[in-house]
Amino acid sequence: MKPRLRALSGIKPTGTPHLGNYFGMVQPAIALQETHDAYYFVADYHALTTSRDPAQLRRTSLELTATFLALGLDPKRAVFFRQSDVPEVVELAWHLSCVTGVGLLMRAHAYKAALDKGEAGTLSSGTFFYPVLMAADILLYDSDVVPVGRDQVQHIEMAQDMAGHVNAIYGDCLRRPEPLVEAEVPTIPGLDGQKMSKSYQNTIEVFLPEKALRKLVRTIKTDTLGLDDPKDPTTDNVFALYKLVASAEEVEDMAARYRAGGFGYGHAKDRLADALNAHLAAPRERYLELLKDPSTLEDVLQDGARRARSVARDTLERVRERVGLPRLPR
Repeated sequence: MKPRLRALSGIKPTGTPHLGNYFGMVQPAIALQETHDAYYFVADYHALTTSRDPAQLRRTSLELTATFLALGLDPKRAVFFRQSDVPEVVELAWHLSCVTGVGLLMRAHAYKAALDKGEAGTLSSGTFFYPVLMAADILLYDSDVVPVGRDQVQHIEMAQDMAGHVNAIYGDCLRRPEPLVEAEVPTIPGLDGQKMSKSYQNTIEVFLPEKALRKLVRTIKTDTLGLDDPKDPTTDNVFALYKLVASAEEVEDMAARYRAGGFGYGHAKDRLADALNAHLAAPRERYLELLKDPSTLEDVLQDGARRARSVARDTLERVRERVGLPRLPR
């Protein structure tokens, strides 16, 4: 049997996920455990570029772990770990930095955006170094593919460049990854119709209690058409969210009601709230149960770290041997 390709995904612990995170990233990432040798990590080192609250960082790392488990991740089939529990990644990042030109890092999207805003001089060195650590995350685990959106392909290209520099100087010791460009993911509209994002404060959290969920759904922005007016489902924010959680038959029925008239946005919002709650009630219950048992979450992270470190140490041993450093201490 042909071995599975190894896929790697990293997720910054930035708090409880919203529906945009869930449908855009978490759901597709978890699906990879069915088809790939899947590695997932909580990117707490990366979070340090912006996080200054130690207690919050610890809490959100556990919340993210509970989120993935509640939404279907199987830690027996996939490797789920905390980035900082595999310190080998920092050493590999140093090796990469020693063969990577500053010019490559200056072409990173985040740096160029800061430059355009006149903020480059205020960036932390960690933010500037971010692409190197990200490349180390990818290369340390002999990743074959990294699932990304089209706007994130540059991260993988930079990892390819850095692996190429090391291999050209010292001989092949790092596997060259490829981007696994996801199919076009629909933009998930927020409460105001813009893309759902914490920065816009327009999100619907995945694990809201049912009462709070229904109340928030009622605030979704719609146009001013009345109850009896025919409506275009393809331009409506409520319908766009409904399509994500309803069956094909339910979607077709609601689209027909929109076009026929006599069906108001209040009716549509009630249907959306029902569908969201039906879709998320069981994961929400599981999530809340997991948060009551942080030791179980730590067990998952530590087991994942043990499995991840086995691969990481092998990779780092190859690099150390090629560059002339002694073996890692046992």
